[in-house]
Amino acid sequence: MKLTWFGGTTLRIHIGGVILVLDPAGAPAGIDAAELVSGADQVVRNFGADLPVLDTQGWRPRQPQRLIDDGVELPPVKCWLAGPDAVLVDAMGEAPLLLVRGAVPALGRWAEGAVVVVFGSGAGLSAIGMAVLAARAPRLLALAGDEAAVDQAIPILRDGLDGSGLVALEAGLALEI
Repeated sequence: MKLTWFGGTTLRIHIGGVILVLDPAGAPAGIDAAELVSGADQVVRNFGADLPVLDTQGWRPRQPQRLIDDGVELPPVKCWLAGPDAVLVDAMGEAPLLLVRGAVPALGRWAEGAVVVVFGSGAGLSAIGMAVLAARAPRLLALAGDEAAVDQAIPILRDGLDGSGLVALEAGLALEI
């Protein structure tokens, strides 16, 4: 999985053999939305408002393919609306990817192995991160916010990580997980 954050909630994701772009229209000035989606296999607009809704508490990731199924194409990458402020991405062979910009949905046990990206500015970034950690400690918590918000969030989140990794995304730079 490779994440490239451009600002706001605009994210380009290489996952499960496809390129997925989240919120291209929200890209900051200087980023051409048409260029951003060029080559994308899937585009999620309006932070997933048009996606099917998913009960995240009872959801389970798909099981990996069996060796006997070798040669069969990978199943498609699936995206769901996991609440008004969250999108869940499921790709075979990858950790579940939860993208959260506000209220954290109820999380099932699957979230302990997930990569969670939280978007926000100011104290909002810290609040969303704390809500994620209070619900379930994920494998990795990635912060997508401006430098001041990240600097404010890290000391607040550090003591509540409980084994989770913590990383800050920098606009325009890719992070391979």
